[in-house]
Amino acid sequence: MKQIIQNIKNGDTTLEDIPVPSIDSESILIKTTRSLVSLGTERMLVDFGRSSYIQKARQQPEKVKLVLDKMKTDGILPTLEAVFNKLNQPMPLGYCNVGIVEDVGSNVLDINIGDRVISNGNHAEYVSVAQNLVAKIPDNVSDDEAAFTVIGAIGLQGIRLLKPTFGETIVVLGLGLVGLITADLLIANGCNVIGFDFDNKKVEIANKKGVLAKQIDKNLDQVNFVKTLTQNIGADGVIITASSKSNDIISQSAKMCRKRGRVILVGVVGLDIARSDFYEKEITFQVSCSYGPGRYDDNYEKKSYDYPIGYVRWTENINFNAILGALSKGSIDVKKLITEKVKLNDYAQIYDNLKQNKSIASLLVYNKDSKRESTISINPRKFIKGNGEIGVIGAGNYTSGIILPQLKKLNAKLAYIASSKGISSTGLAKKFNIAKSTTEYKDILSDDNVDLILITTRHDSHAKIILESIEAGKNIFVEKPLCINESELNDIVNAYNKYNSNIVIGFNRRFAPMAQKLKSIIGNKDTIPLNIVMNINAGFIAEDSWLHDMNIGGGRVIGEVCHFIDLATYFTSSLVKKVCVSSMGRIVKNNSDNVSLLLKYKNGSNVSINYFSNGSKAYSKEKIEVHYQNRTIIIDNWKKMVGYGLNNFKKMRHSQNKG
Repeated sequence: MKQIIQNIKNGDTTLEDIPVPSIDSESILIKTTRSLVSLGTERMLVDFGRSSYIQKARQQPEKVKLVLDKMKTDGILPTLEAVFNKLNQPMPLGYCNVGIVEDVGSNVLDINIGDRVISNGNHAEYVSVAQNLVAKIPDNVSDDEAAFTVIGAIGLQGIRLLKPTFGETIVVLGLGLVGLITADLLIANGCNVIGFDFDNKKVEIANKKGVLAKQIDKNLDQVNFVKTLTQNIGADGVIITASSKSNDIISQSAKMCRKRGRVILVGVVGLDIARSDFYEKEITFQVSCSYGPGRYDDNYEKKSYDYPIGYVRWTENINFNAILGALSKGSIDVKKLITEKVKLNDYAQIYDNLKQNKSIASLLVYNKDSKRESTISINPRKFIKGNGEIGVIGAGNYTSGIILPQLKKLNAKLAYIASSKGISSTGLAKKFNIAKSTTEYKDILSDDNVDLILITTRHDSHAKIILESIEAGKNIFVEKPLCINESELNDIVNAYNKYNSNIVIGFNRRFAPMAQKLKSIIGNKDTIPLNIVMNINAGFIAEDSWLHDMNIGGGRVIGEVCHFIDLATYFTSSLVKKVCVSSMGRIVKNNSDNVSLLLKYKNGSNVSINYFSNGSKAYSKEKIEVHYQNRTIIIDNWKKMVGYGLNNFKKMRHSQNKG
């Protein structure tokens, strides 16, 4: 299939061949007929991509601080590699999609194959979208009209936060696509609407819709204009749908309002707020979050958990349906907003001149004969069974930043790379000369020429793919952890014993140059008990991260502390006999990332692993002390190692290398 992709590093927007995305139990596969180009949002993304590194840094100062902190702890080169790896990742564009359902997941309710639906899918011939972000289109609403649903929901959510009542006067600042639809919805709600924009064409459209709209110029005093129209009272509320770096907009919004007026920000503007503008009239200010409640909540958007309607009346899915209902009843009219229709293959007509594009709404029209292929050839090559061909399952940051660069140095024979959406795997296939990109990893398992399966997916999928790989007779490398619960472990052990498979887990710390040197000093025998202290300054990860989800990531102890248990086992040449764990604070579902583990080994070694997320980023991330026979060896963040009481070793320095 074809999909519009943007390169964040240089701003290039291209139409790429991508394998059709896979679906999970909660998702729906949609064959696209229309998608709407959100010129404001997409222009902002493209402009960011085309800007220089300095300009990118100025636009995201908070991320610059993170980069500087990482440089202090990890070094300049590893940090730059991580930054450039992130910039090289392709970004899909678009979030207003219309199409026909081609496949549904096992847990999907009320959506069937053949249904005509809207979603927040990208500009692609096929999209995979979770069911809470999909809504069925009424029969009397055309595909062209339905393409405005998601944009309409953005405006509707701003209105819901404003809570206008019949007869109130509301100002809409910015009469772009979102602003015009917002104005339409406000009029349908019985409000008197005043609008402002720099573009006279948009002002004319707004006036025809019943908005009292004015073009912004140096002769127009917007605040006085609003006060004059409201008998010097001021507007009841202001919805900002503009996109600007200026701080004047937020100040003017407050000055336009009556006492205790409301200001809702839907767009993107400067937010250097003057307290006096809001203080004297007790004006409330709120930022609207996209389509409504549920947005950016993985439980709602990915796992399809709904909110109880008695407590959350208007979720993003209900907002979608509300817009579709308004289109069906004729309460709002979007047909006149369509400026151009462009075939997908001619996408450059829109994207090559985004800055000059004065279109209100541009629609992309899709070919009905697009092919549905889950595996595509990127770098055609012939492979021979038994010749060490590799299939990579997973195309995330670790794969792109660590695994594939190492395999490239080894001239590894890479036959496949798989990802669920197909975008990241296709980009990496091109970069690292991999033969095929796929969204169906079972195509890799069924290929007899593939000898090794390399698994770097999310933790919850490891066990399933391992078991299927064992049955397919493959050699297996799986990034840690092997699995996330005891039941999965038992299944893997049984399959391993039955098929005598080769499985390697990606515990890399034992292969670090300093770990290898330390091991050579203390020796390979288990007759010398060691005292080992590991202080791991892991850093904070947000509570909503998948790593904390015990059903997906397994928690940071299983997902990350396992590295250091393996390293301790390597140093001691023994096996764990007893475990004692102490956790700081409240433990939620057996999950904590501030823990101290005391491990007793069979040879008498004691290992203390302190894994904390509440330390300073300026301090070393990993510090390891090994004490034995009046000797001490300390590894500091894998860059410096010092020995005490040793005749043949004093110190070692190395660029950071964790193996």
